[in-house]
Amino acid sequence: MRATRITANLRVADVEATKGFYTDYLGLSTEEFNMGWVARYTSPDTEVNVQLVTRDATAPEDSVISVHTDDVDGAYEEAQRLGYEIVHPMTTEPWGVRRFFVRAPDGNVINIVSHRD
Repeated sequence: MRATRITANLRVADVEATKGFYTDYLGLSTEEFNMGWVARYTSPDTEVNVQLVTRDATAPEDSVISVHTDDVDGAYEEAQRLGYEIVHPMTTEPWGVRRFFVRAPDGNVINIVSHRD
C-alpha cells in the first residue's frame, strides 16, 4: 500500500466547543469540512491538519488516524491477505469516500481511505 497522507483523528466530546483551540491557538484556521461528528482543520500556510471526531457515523469503532491512499481496494486486499483484523468492511460512504478500518497489531484502529474523484 502507498500512503499519500496521514491525518490524526482526535476524539472530542463536541467539535464546535473544541475547534477554537485548534483554529485560533494552533492556527489551523481553514475548515476543510464539518459534518457535525467530524471536521478537518488545516493551516493555510503549512497545510498541516487534524480531524476532530466525536463518534464515527458508520463504523463500530473510532480510528486514531486516517491513512489516505490512491488504491484503497488494493490496500483492503493486502490487509486481508496478511490476516489483519478488518474492523469496518470496505464501504462507499455517502459523503464521498471509500474506506475500511483495520486493526494494527498494537490494537490501534486505522481508517484506510480514498476520496472519490
